[in-house]
Amino acid sequence: MWQCPKCGREFKNINQDHYCGEPPKTIDAYIASQPEDIQPLLNQIRDTLRQTLPDAEERISWSMPTYWHKQNIIHFAAFKKHMGIYPGDKAVAHFSEQLTEYKTSKGAIQFPYSKELPLHLISEIAKWCYDTRNHH
Repeated sequence: MWQCPKCGREFKNINQDHYCGEPPKTIDAYIASQPEDIQPLLNQIRDTLRQTLPDAEERISWSMPTYWHKQNIIHFAAFKKHMGIYPGDKAVAHFSEQLTEYKTSKGAIQFPYSKELPLHLISEIAKWCYDTRNHH
């Protein structure tokens, strides 16, 4: 077990990404808590999702910015080396041919900071999740 030196929580994985202390209550608070150089990227994803999902509610779920409409549609979050989006495993499978240059896992896609964010693709994925109700 690994213990975070800041908050004291214990995790199976060494250097596990997590929130120390209280999770943010709003997306604004989440973005403000991130490093200054990452905040514009988070705002780009947020603006893209707001335009793509105008009927969706913004909320925090699993300590991540989430777009919700009768169920979770898509989550996103900043990490040390990448931006993650979480559209669910069916979306990752559906868009797999367009995701070959990115690391994916069941329900998650990682966009490294070394590459430009594919905002059009993020929009397509979010719209597909909303239209098909295929998040969870």
